[in-house]
Amino acid sequence: MANPGPGNSITLRIDAPSNFSVTSELAAAAASAGAAITALDVVESHPTSIVVDLTCNTIDDEHATRIRDAVQALDGVHVRQVSDRTFLMHLGGKLEVVPSVPLRNRDDLSRAYTPGVARVCMAIAEDKSKARNLTVKRNTVAVVTDGTAVLGLGDIGPEAALPVMEGKAALFKQFANVDAWPVCLDTKDTEEIIKIVKAIAPVYGGVNLEDIAAPRCFEIEARLREELDIPVFHDDQHGTAIVTLAALVNALKVVGKKIEDVRIVLSGVGAAGNAIAQLLLEQGATDIVACGRNGAINRDEEYTDAHRVELAANTNPRNFTGTLKEAIVGADVFIGVSAPNVLDENDIAAMADDAIVFAMANPTPEIDPVVASKHAAVVATGRSDFPNQINNVLAFPGFFRGLLDAGVSDITPPMLVAAAEAIAARVDDEERNASFIIPSVFDPEVAGAVAEAIVRVVKAGAEKE
Repeated sequence: MANPGPGNSITLRIDAPSNFSVTSELAAAAASAGAAITALDVVESHPTSIVVDLTCNTIDDEHATRIRDAVQALDGVHVRQVSDRTFLMHLGGKLEVVPSVPLRNRDDLSRAYTPGVARVCMAIAEDKSKARNLTVKRNTVAVVTDGTAVLGLGDIGPEAALPVMEGKAALFKQFANVDAWPVCLDTKDTEEIIKIVKAIAPVYGGVNLEDIAAPRCFEIEARLREELDIPVFHDDQHGTAIVTLAALVNALKVVGKKIEDVRIVLSGVGAAGNAIAQLLLEQGATDIVACGRNGAINRDEEYTDAHRVELAANTNPRNFTGTLKEAIVGADVFIGVSAPNVLDENDIAAMADDAIVFAMANPTPEIDPVVASKHAAVVATGRSDFPNQINNVLAFPGFFRGLLDAGVSDITPPMLVAAAEAIAARVDDEERNASFIIPSVFDPEVAGAVAEAIVRVVKAGAEKE
């Protein structure tokens, strides 16, 4: 299912002879090698030669080499340089610190820094709660990882995780005006991670845990929620669950089914899978079969992992004990947060009529979405190059915006459901169809809608008290 995409975009700087047909020949040569051309610019023009920048999307590095060779095979053509546009974007990192107050003269400096800042320090020393209004704390989130479960890459370490955490911080700012900062920890020790996050907590108004492997992530989140007075949110769990529920709400409307009536098969029982199952149960699902590597989680097995024990107790009402492929027969919904290519076309064909398939493993889904669409009524993935992208960026910026605005530390199931409903509502009844069940990540209203939903839940809870 590999297709050229912007994540593997290159620019070839090419020396070519100057004639009327050369640009079309360059484009044709690149296209013949499978390039998806996005731009062609003449950057220099001379009497007998030109310099051209040919930009295109590729599949991978090997594909980029084939494209270069195809272009260079033309008479008189020389590829001077191949630039990887993704690496160029990351040069020097994706974040910077910008002052939010003017520092133009000594007067400004005397208030922003010494001597005036000492008065603010003493005010906070006398009442620590003032730090929320007098520092960056009220609008700042720590994006914390140990680099053990980065994207689909696994345990690649804190340094290699940093580009992802930078990207996460950039998304916080872009979509919800939340200032976030990467905190990549060079330790896998649960107690040490908890200790470090507690020690740095005075700076932050919230903690976003990211790409920490299960089951350690569960304990870290639970302990930090218990021991800190700021919200702690594990995006791999709750962000994924929120957006999955939002997509499912609309997908069920497309096929005319109700969540309490459908059979749901869930592939993957790690952080995301557990959170999805819990949120679907909260929303009224009654028949979920969660499958790990060894098949369905069931009550006949003894599990040492507390989260599998909980899944066994609260899901799989028929106590099915077979494999994923056996479980999916007759199912209405498949939700995958597991591994590439665990299903094939026959598996999707064996599902119920008007089936829903969410194949969200990244970058390679559980089944090719093009193949799945031959039999399923609605197909979604985690990728940006197919319809119905289930992407956490729809949830976490607005969710934290709401938490920070409301000034609360507790995260409750009603908040998660409200966030999902707010996202789902961004798809109008008139527009909803099999290829449009979830709003674009660039919908400017999503983060605000999610934030408002969180604030409403907080206010409703306060009124009840």
